Amino acid sequence: MNATRDHCLELDASDLLSPLRAQFELPAGVIYLDGNSLGVLPKAAGSRVQQVIEHEWGRELIRSWNSAGWIDMPQRVGDKIATLVGAGPGELVVADSTSVNLYKVLSAALAITRAGAPERVRIVSERSNFPTDLYIAESLARERGFELILAEADDIASLLDERVAVLMLTHVNYRTGRMHEMGALTRAAHAAGALTVWDLAHSAGAVPVDLKGADADFAVGCGYKYLNGGPGAPAFAWVHPRHADRFWQPLSGWMGHAAPFDFSPHYRPAAGVARYLCGTPAVLSLAALECGVDTVLAAEPLGGIEALRRKSLALSRLYTELVEARCAGHGLSLVTPRDDAVRGSQICFARDEGAYAIVQALIARGVIGDFRAPDILRFGFTPLYTRFVDVWDAVEHLLQVLESGQWREARFNRRATVT
Repeated sequence: MNATRDHCLELDASDLLSPLRAQFELPAGVIYLDGNSLGVLPKAAGSRVQQVIEHEWGRELIRSWNSAGWIDMPQRVGDKIATLVGAGPGELVVADSTSVNLYKVLSAALAITRAGAPERVRIVSERSNFPTDLYIAESLARERGFELILAEADDIASLLDERVAVLMLTHVNYRTGRMHEMGALTRAAHAAGALTVWDLAHSAGAVPVDLKGADADFAVGCGYKYLNGGPGAPAFAWVHPRHADRFWQPLSGWMGHAAPFDFSPHYRPAAGVARYLCGTPAVLSLAALECGVDTVLAAEPLGGIEALRRKSLALSRLYTELVEARCAGHGLSLVTPRDDAVRGSQICFARDEGAYAIVQALIARGVIGDFRAPDILRFGFTPLYTRFVDVWDAVEHLLQVLESGQWREARFNRRATVT
């Protein structure tokens, strides 16, 4: 490893994406490597939400549903996100949480499959998929008479047979950063007669995604990670147009009605993906999310998501090389793929002892990553605001924590509720 701190500063000086960092409120003295869990606050978000509160709500009151376009926000913000995930206009809506949207689209996928092939009784997913996805799938499997089959990543394709109704995967694994090849697995699922549901929580805004190009069937995603929408930001749902009108999603609330303000006592689903809306849009949260999405779209003149991806890979390669060179002998084991083609925008190391405490010691030093049970130290690299010198300095802090044994202090070994 020949990299030095001065070399990292040179990389930052020549980085064409570096002006994008100015879009964010970044606390002094903090190296933030957790944008894969919660994105940084966009500078525009505070004033935009204040405008919604003081003017649109405070003065215009209920008139703002029309005059300020509140009623159209799920579709308007959805169209912006659609450009980042390879979807078309009018195909993606912003609403609810990732878990709720997964319930909607997985329900639809199961109903569509059962209508045409009732013998298909399996939902296949990855054993280390994010737990909320597995919990939702488990609940639906019990309710609808399906069987949830979990497999290691390398074994998934071999399970796709005539018994499978739906293949449900998260594009980038939250624990390891491994990225599935969406196109290949979707083709394999379709060849077996199954539908696909993709969770883009760790993909949207971080890696190139082409839902239409991959011929995917359904997708959901998160608004508060790489899209910088703020804590608890609304999520999104996408349905391929060939499926959008085939099923009443189970949470058939009034905003998914074809004419909500007719106030009919009987449900009539809206055309297309609009039927995947449910309750009243969360206007304040949507306003903040739109600011976050705009920070990603600001990269378009500089090369867009492809340029962000190149920088992300360079940052994560550098971090891996520095940790393995400078922290050798301290028990860290890389669990993220080295191959750029199958790595998301994070790097994860496992350690048999003290993983949680090491992360807490780093946080106390201003290097914010996170811990994932039972033994994962996870670091996300958001190229919009992460610098190469941040990578160097983060590894220096990690080395000091390991060499000094600082992580053994009692204060770093007391588990907080959120890890």
